[in-house]
Amino acid sequence: MSPPPPPLALGTPTAHLFSLLFSLTYVGSLYISKHSRLSFSTTTTHSNKGERQNNDNDNQGEREKKQSERWRDDPDVIRARLLAVLCTTTVCCSVLLGVVWADLEFRWETLPTTLAQTRLLLGFCLPPPPTLSVNQLLPHLITPTLFLGPIFSGYLGGQLPFQRNWIWENHVTRRFCTWVGVRNYVVAPITEEIVFRACILSAYHLSGASKVKMIFLAPLSFGLAHVHHAWDTYNRYGRTRAAAKRAIITSLFQLTYTSLFGFHTSYLFLRTASILPPISAHIFCNVMGVPELGWELRRFRAYRGAIISAYVAGVLGFIYTLPQWTAQSAEGSLYWY
Repeated sequence: MSPPPPPLALGTPTAHLFSLLFSLTYVGSLYISKHSRLSFSTTTTHSNKGERQNNDNDNQGEREKKQSERWRDDPDVIRARLLAVLCTTTVCCSVLLGVVWADLEFRWETLPTTLAQTRLLLGFCLPPPPTLSVNQLLPHLITPTLFLGPIFSGYLGGQLPFQRNWIWENHVTRRFCTWVGVRNYVVAPITEEIVFRACILSAYHLSGASKVKMIFLAPLSFGLAHVHHAWDTYNRYGRTRAAAKRAIITSLFQLTYTSLFGFHTSYLFLRTASILPPISAHIFCNVMGVPELGWELRRFRAYRGAIISAYVAGVLGFIYTLPQWTAQSAEGSLYWY
């Protein structure tokens, strides 16, 4: 196996440009085709009419979708967007391969070395089953440790697999075996992690950026890439001032949450030099959703102390396991030096 390429003379500004290029390419691909673009009626109505009602109705639900409109959860829109991001991910990986190959002067005899080095940079490494060890599985258990609180609340509600309120049709078939499920739990986590983690962090690594910059700077593009959802929210909730307020608040929350998540998965990627732990963390977080501690405390009043303890244990366990369960991987990581 060829050794990974050393940092190139890209410079940090060039790495910033690559980060911007990858981000804009990924998000922009969602709007290139007419089949993947969203469309909304310019004259939207809501069940609550009147300016005063619109101002006071901050918690109103989505308005009724018109037949001529295209929303992001429409199956044909999802299919077109999945194809777009799959192509975009391939393009981004190819660009990185071109950067590595350029350093080897684009000679055909260096192409096998280029492919091997690019694969290592992107973290496309899956050890064969006979060599799998507990230490290689531990990084995938760090994120579930953080969610001990929500998992315990799910246990109290009988919602965990094969408990009394767990139904295969509702919890598996209707959730995962749909186009929305394929997008949320398969294609989006895989492609986003490859582009926003593997490709962008590889570019920063080749520029000689420090680990601190890669962990806390690179994920900001991932957070900003979700801001475009504000337009969707604004239209789906009626194009009112309340809808605009909801869109802004939701986007700011998404920016914060996705950036924090990006810090976590960037750390996992750099420590393990593998894209697999970030992908598994992304899928798990999408399945669990945002924790709702307040709602859980109201629902299970008799277990308030136990729920809070589970949340605290999850945070403390996460702080402990994050460096400990990635320690052995970091020793052989091409990024963690």
